[in-house]
Amino acid sequence: MEMLLRTKRITICLFFFVLSLAAAIEIPLSVAQLPTITEQSHTQVAYPFDEDFTIKCEARGNPQPTFNWTKDGKPFNLLSDPRIITFNNSGTFVIQNHGIISNFQGKYRCYASNALGTAMSEEIELIVPSVPKFPKEKIEPLDVEHGDSVILHCNPPKGIPPLHIYWMNIDLQHIPQDERVSMSLKGDLYFANVEENDSRSDYCCFAAFPRLRTIVQKMPMTLKVSRFKHANDSGSPNAAVTKANFIKERKPKLLIPPESAGSSSSVTVIKGGVLLLECIAEGLPTPHLSWVKVTGNLPKDKSVKENFGKILKIEQVSAADEGTYQCTASNPMGRTKHEFHVHVEEPPRWIKEPEGGVYSVGTNLVLLCEAIGNPEPTIQWKLNGMPIDSRTFRGRISAREISLTNLQLQDSAVYQCEASNKHGTILASANVNVLNIAPLILTSDGENYATVVGYSAFLHCEIFASPAADIRWTKDDSVEPLSALRYELNKNGTLEIKETKKDDSGSYACWASNSVGKRAITANLDIRDATKIVITPKNPRVLKSHSILLKCQSEYDSHLKNSFKLSWRKDGDQLPVNSTQDSRIIVDMDTLFISSVTLEDQGVYMCVASTSLDSVVAESRLIVLDVPDPPEDLQLSEHQNRSVRLSWKAGASHNSPVNESIIEYEESQWEPGRWQELTQVPGNDTTALLTLAPYMNYQFRVVSVNAVGRSQPSKPSLRYATPPAAPDKNPENIRVEASEPNEMVMKWEPLKPTERNGPGLEYKVSWRQRGVETDWNEELVKKHSLTLRNTPTFVPYEIKVQAVNNLGTGPEPNVTTGYSGEDTPDAAPSGVSVDIVNSTLVKVFWFGIPRDRVRGHLKGYKVSWWKTKSMLDGKRHHPEKHHLTFVGDRNYGMIPGLEPFSEFRLTVVAYNSKGDGPESSPVVFETPEGVPEQPRFLKILNFDKDSVTLSWGLPKKANGHLTGYILQYQIINETHEIGPLSDISVANRSTLSWRLSGLSASTKYKFYVKACTAKGCGNPVTEEGLTMAQGTYAGIYDGISTQGWFIGLMCAVALLTLLLLTICFVRRNKGGKYSVKEKEDLHPDPEAQSIKDEIFGEYSDSDEKPLKGSLRSINGDIKATESADSLVDYGEGEHGMFNEDGSFIGAYSGSKEKGSVESTGSSTATFPLHA
Repeated sequence: MEMLLRTKRITICLFFFVLSLAAAIEIPLSVAQLPTITEQSHTQVAYPFDEDFTIKCEARGNPQPTFNWTKDGKPFNLLSDPRIITFNNSGTFVIQNHGIISNFQGKYRCYASNALGTAMSEEIELIVPSVPKFPKEKIEPLDVEHGDSVILHCNPPKGIPPLHIYWMNIDLQHIPQDERVSMSLKGDLYFANVEENDSRSDYCCFAAFPRLRTIVQKMPMTLKVSRFKHANDSGSPNAAVTKANFIKERKPKLLIPPESAGSSSSVTVIKGGVLLLECIAEGLPTPHLSWVKVTGNLPKDKSVKENFGKILKIEQVSAADEGTYQCTASNPMGRTKHEFHVHVEEPPRWIKEPEGGVYSVGTNLVLLCEAIGNPEPTIQWKLNGMPIDSRTFRGRISAREISLTNLQLQDSAVYQCEASNKHGTILASANVNVLNIAPLILTSDGENYATVVGYSAFLHCEIFASPAADIRWTKDDSVEPLSALRYELNKNGTLEIKETKKDDSGSYACWASNSVGKRAITANLDIRDATKIVITPKNPRVLKSHSILLKCQSEYDSHLKNSFKLSWRKDGDQLPVNSTQDSRIIVDMDTLFISSVTLEDQGVYMCVASTSLDSVVAESRLIVLDVPDPPEDLQLSEHQNRSVRLSWKAGASHNSPVNESIIEYEESQWEPGRWQELTQVPGNDTTALLTLAPYMNYQFRVVSVNAVGRSQPSKPSLRYATPPAAPDKNPENIRVEASEPNEMVMKWEPLKPTERNGPGLEYKVSWRQRGVETDWNEELVKKHSLTLRNTPTFVPYEIKVQAVNNLGTGPEPNVTTGYSGEDTPDAAPSGVSVDIVNSTLVKVFWFGIPRDRVRGHLKGYKVSWWKTKSMLDGKRHHPEKHHLTFVGDRNYGMIPGLEPFSEFRLTVVAYNSKGDGPESSPVVFETPEGVPEQPRFLKILNFDKDSVTLSWGLPKKANGHLTGYILQYQIINETHEIGPLSDISVANRSTLSWRLSGLSASTKYKFYVKACTAKGCGNPVTEEGLTMAQGTYAGIYDGISTQGWFIGLMCAVALLTLLLLTICFVRRNKGGKYSVKEKEDLHPDPEAQSIKDEIFGEYSDSDEKPLKGSLRSINGDIKATESADSLVDYGEGEHGMFNEDGSFIGAYSGSKEKGSVESTGSSTATFPLHA
């Protein structure tokens, strides 16, 4: 029921809503109405340097108003003077300055009238100032005696304020002023008492009128000050002056206000103005002025004393400043007073102004007019600019009210209320328009409106009507007024639709009606999608000096694309687009990039998305993380011998809480300037009880730590010195070191400076031979070592070291066992034997020496061996010893890396920290045969379409008696597939070449050659090649024949060959012969070439580079994962040298150990087919 009544009330409210037009809507100019003053001048000064003066009066009304003027209350005809320029439909006129315009000075009033009534302006005063001048006069000199009072009158001419008066001499130097000499508010110069140096003939008064741009000067005045002397006085001049001053001394006398004004006077000041009270006194000595408020206290906030205390100034006077003020002039001779009774008055001001408006026929009118002021203002009512005659006025009239009942059309008029007192007059007008018209809809018909979902929509229907109109809104084809809670009709006829939805789109109609007529307009409403934005990341936390990128993602209605705008703000302030300052902050449409983030960058960043219909804001708070600020205000308290409390104030944490505080100390006695950590305090604690060491002069500082890092250290605290004490601990790490067999050096870690505890630190060293001596030997030392000589070799001693200072000894020390000096062992290991493991590895056994023969701490055993001869050729070798060390007490060891098929000798020694003992007797052993190393090279000397000739070199090291070679080959192709492996055994170890037949034409092969001994075969050397088709050349480089660079190279070779043939032809014709060397080069002997290669060992290829396919092992000896020695192991060499017949030669220089260098992979070459 309650909801039903509420809905019904809203419907009635919307349907019968009455629009009050009395003050809400301005009357359209199309409607007949009273004149209204819209613009007018106020008090105006006609400066002589201006070309003209404009006095404004503008008004509107219907019919168009006509204008009349009065001057000083009398009609003023604008056409009476040709210097006045007027304008059509305007009351404004311009007075041209043709020289003398003083007759225009006066108070003007403008009247705007039409058939309905008359509007009246406020009074406009036009001031025509004259040019101020001092009168020409002859001023007689003033002769006065020393100590008299003098007044030099200025009497400045009248002019437009403000007026500034200056007293200067003829050189325009200001006359000095002080308590004795000062200028009054009127501009006169007062001397409380004159002195002889006041005499001068150029006292000039200058009056400045800034608004008139004029300064005038009074004629100079002369002041002569003479000394007072008695006729019979023959004393010195100074004595005369002193006597004169004594005679002239007098109590103060007020010159302003003059004594004729009595002991008090009244002063009136306007409220809000400036109160100036002035007292100037004469007397000798110079009087001093003081001020009090008799009826209260002087206002401290707005009262000031000026002119050396002679003027009391109070600005912005209020009623509270009213009262009695007193000035007192005093000197040692007496005092005088004057009281000022201050009255605060004010011009009229409105309490209630009459308000006009539009009224319907038959309604009632009440106009109120109230004003206050001091004195109380008088109020006068006027009708159309004329005083109201109460005898003929049909309504009721009083000082503060006018009322009319049953208004009719002829009651339309302009009512004026004027309030006046002696300080001014104010005027208020009220236009009473009595109208009877049908509704006028001022809003255009068919207006289109748009808003976004969720926002309010405002459909305007501005109406003027009298009587007031009833307004209702309908939607689409419905005739029922809108009555839902979301619809609200405002006073001006506007329909507000709250929280709009998509289905609010449509056509709306506004209906207005009164007793005179009815009107309607339509409006169209479109509902758009609301703009949405989001900032990512949301509320990021960024380390200082890092970078951050904020992105503003947005969605908006496609119809609003052209009006869509994005902007960025920080803490409400707009950020400029593109860049700011040093381009550290870059704004680019929907992104905001900040590099090298600073603490000042912290704040709320807002992305503002706006369209023509809505505006949304998304925020992201940027939090800048940084190390804490240094702690401050370090204080020491709770002072004890070995502790003190340190307190501090934590610095700003910069958005990362302090995890701990590190307290550091520096002491000035032992390590001045070096800061060391003392302790750590967890969390946000800002105080710590510090444990201190005696005999230290501390100062402390604090470092705060958060998740970002450490702060800068705080400023140091005050120093705190602890008293000395006996040592709390003894030295540590007591040990014995010795460089000679018959001495013992006892050493220890000295106490740190913080552990000394007092002055005079020494160490009491005690020792005795364990099991031999019972009494302790003692000695005090200042160093941290003590050397004993003539001790037995390597015997145990018991040792203890105690700290001692001037205040006592440390605690009882612990006993440490140490040994006296060592000597080298004096016995050799025995029972040395060798077990052969393989051709390169043996195992050595021995018996260790007795412990008493070690004469020290046994470190281990060293095995030495050297090769004496090769079993292959029986050659003796220069002994080159090799050594291996076996640490600890052991009796065997493995010796690797031996050469196969060789004879060696071997010895064993024991050693300690002093050195090696004697060697054992040499043991002779032989290593068995091993497998050979790979042949030094493999070359393809001849390649036919179905056969090939291979040549290879001897292995670098045979490692035994060679039994022959194994030759293997298999097919390979570009698809990385491999064929079966074929084997050929070469039983003759002297054979170094072989011709293979039965090969396939145009086929790529890989060849392997390995040397063998009775122990087995070694690693192979490899080579690849391509058999040839009939009449063609082929090789592994056939793929390059189509390359551009290769074609160019071949052309160059052909050209060079042609040139050589031409030269040869010419030489042959001349009977020249080739040298033997050239012939050999042109026709090399393959066998000789093979021998040459073997002698110099220039080339050794490796077959260890695996094929890309799966490589089957050859006799189980070749593995796809094996690799040859790297070139790096053997030094530098030249890559890719070729022999005279075009074959590849790896001419590498071998190392001492390896001999010739082995290639890192197979090589291929292209060979010609000999026809």
